[in-house]
Amino acid sequence: MLSNRARLALTDIRENIRLAEQFAAGLSLDALKADRRTFYALTRCLEIISEAARRLPQTLRNRHPGLPWRAIIRGGQRLSA
Repeated sequence: MLSNRARLALTDIRENIRLAEQFAAGLSLDALKADRRTFYALTRCLEIISEAARRLPQTLRNRHPGLPWRAIIRGGQRLSA
């Protein structure tokens, strides 16, 4: 059974993936680079996903070895630096 903390982290991940998809929908890479507001919003979504992934218990991450957990966690750290 998942803890409340893990459930909230998974909810944060799911919600911010959806938001990032909505923000980026229909934008080319050049258009994204030119739109500072959308670029900032996407960056923030990735930071939240990274932070939420760190809050997941290792046992849960171990059940999904196909996901690049280290890259997800480190990606947000790189963005906020």
